[in-house]
Amino acid sequence: MKILMCRPDYYEIEYEINPWMNIHSKANSEKALQQWETLYALILKCGAEIDLIPPVKGLPDMVFTANAGLFYKKQIILSRFKHKERQGELSHLQTWFIESGYTILNPFIPQNLTPYFEGAGDALLAGDQLFAAFGFRTDYAFYQQANYIDRNNTVFCELINPYFYHLDTCFCPLNDKQALWYPNAFSQDTQSKLRAHLQLIAVTEAEAKHFACNAVVINENVILPENCPTITAQLERLGFKVHACEMGEYLKAGGACKCLTLVIG
Repeated sequence: MKILMCRPDYYEIEYEINPWMNIHSKANSEKALQQWETLYALILKCGAEIDLIPPVKGLPDMVFTANAGLFYKKQIILSRFKHKERQGELSHLQTWFIESGYTILNPFIPQNLTPYFEGAGDALLAGDQLFAAFGFRTDYAFYQQANYIDRNNTVFCELINPYFYHLDTCFCPLNDKQALWYPNAFSQDTQSKLRAHLQLIAVTEAEAKHFACNAVVINENVILPENCPTITAQLERLGFKVHACEMGEYLKAGGACKCLTLVIG
């Protein structure tokens, strides 16, 4: 597995685009770097490779590479950010992917940013099956127009809780059969669909709000934020190796372990 990350050199809470963000609750740059480096080391320890995209001054959320795009059938579906504060990332992301040898299925055109799509923040694979979310940051219309997505092998997921504004904040495939989830983040119809497709392990509200579902999965290893003892014990009983990682500085922005990573190979 290969993962894309971006150093938090310019990470800060400079605006508010989700309910977690508060411009009066500033990030501690030194702690943010320490937490990022701990996650980086854990990912390597668990056997994945890491590529780095250079950070860009003035784009503080570029550190959250999960939203850069989706690695799908060995190609990249590039994001279309909803908020103008993040749209400046797109040209840098596209350049990096092209220079790194990836094919982009939907090249970035500055005048065409809709419908919105926020990458692996809202679209996650469990085996070959795509779980594609909409509701807050991604438009359902994006999937309707994206003819390169196999809709026969896609489960559409409606998000209804603004605190869980991306799919990866409330849902985490562990393999092609099992997943973590926070049920109350989804509509009733979506809850039924998810139960029909996967063996679901529910996360408590308290641990969901500590972003327990925002985990990095590398084979049997699960890297998730610290202070999630209940789901940690459940995962360990199922045979997973859980690695706790301090993520306090990123929780201030509504992100954690998974948000800081993007699978690209």
